[in-house]
This record gives sequence, structure tokens and C-alpha cells, in this order.
Amino acid sequence: MSTAGRRTAVVAASSGLIVSMIGAAAPATAAPVDNESGKLNAVDLSALTAQARQALEAAPAVTVAADAAFTIEQAQAPVTVTPAPEPEPEPDPEPVRTQQTSRSQERQSTQSEAPAQQEASVDVPASAYGSTIVSIAARYVGVPYVYGGTTPDGFDCSGFTSYVYAQVGISLPRTSGAQGSVGTKVSRDQAQPGDLIWTPGHVAIYAGDNMMIDAPRPGKTIQFRQIWQSNPTFIRVA
Repeated sequence: MSTAGRRTAVVAASSGLIVSMIGAAAPATAAPVDNESGKLNAVDLSALTAQARQALEAAPAVTVAADAAFTIEQAQAPVTVTPAPEPEPEPDPEPVRTQQTSRSQERQSTQSEAPAQQEASVDVPASAYGSTIVSIAARYVGVPYVYGGTTPDGFDCSGFTSYVYAQVGISLPRTSGAQGSVGTKVSRDQAQPGDLIWTPGHVAIYAGDNMMIDAPRPGKTIQFRQIWQSNPTFIRVA
């Protein structure tokens, strides 16, 4: 089909396909390399294409009957699929008992059963004995500080003082700033247990003997402690 054995076309008549191989001759008949130009000898592709087209047109057409069928062999053993095991359920979280709830429940139970015993268990300064305000305030030692709190579930500083005073019939403003403007200001040496101790941003109840009871700050609880302010204002309301 070609010259010098350098082009060979093989026609697969049964499939109607043409496989063209260029340079498929044995090495002994391979086209020489032009050492001067470094290029292979040119191949007459146009002549090869024409020959391939003629061979393709002469090849018989392959047809498949419309009712042809084929079968697929099945595996000897059936294929089974094992489902993945169900994940184990996570345990339900244990109920969280907040400090506010537990202390409130304990306080209500103690007050209803043995209020005298509860008051006796609090280390109230001796100088505060006889003060109704301090005695009431001492019931809530251990209640946590809660910002904006006004109940035994949690107090902030002014919420605590207003709650205690309300139990003796005295209504105080809600905020510490407003509480600093009520009552009568007294000197430190004239202050009595039950008076308010006020500084900008905080208010407490004087317990006598340089002690006070208050709701200090987040993370703390109602407690008796030493007066820490350098120059507080003492206010008598009762």
C-alpha cells in the first residue's frame, strides 16, 4: 500500500476499523534519519488518508440484530450486607443544681422548721445584737451575688438592702445611687448597726464594730466582713 515499506495500513475487515501505523516497519527498514537536518523523513499523509478512506468505504458494515440478547452470570454465593451498628445513645446529662436554687430551698426549709437555729448558726458580730435590720440580713448569708437580683435566689448590693429594709416596712429606691440620697447622713462614730454604708456604686448594711453585711460582687455571696471603704457615707433610714 505504500513505498519503501515505510507506511503500512492494516484494514480490519470484520470490524470496519482501519489501524494506521507509521514507521511500523522493522528496524532494518526504518526510515533513515537526516543527520544534517535532525528531522525524520517526511511522510505523505495525504496519500495515506486517501488510501484509508478507500479501505473504510470498502469494508463491510457490521450490524446487530434487534432481538439480540446477552446474559450476565450471577455470583455463586449471594451477597449480603451487614448494616453498621446503631450508635450508642449518649447518657442524659445529670440535672444541674444551681447554687441559687439549692440555697433558696435550704433556706425556706430551715426558716420554716427552725429559724432560731439558723440565726444562731450565723456568726453575727456581737455589736449587732438587738438590731432588727442586721438580724434579718443575717438570714441570707451565703446567698450568691446575682446582677440585678432582688430575691433570696440571688441579690446585688442594692437589691439586698432594699429587700431587707422592706421586711420592716421601709421602702428604699432600687439602685445604690438612689439609696445614697435617702435618710439622714451620720458620722462614722455615730453610726449604729442597721444603718446604710454607701459609696459610689455600692451600698451595704452596717453591723457595728467596723463590720458590714453586703452582697459584694459576682462570684461572692452575702457575708459579714470588715468595712473596706476608706471614707464611706453612713445613712440612717430606720
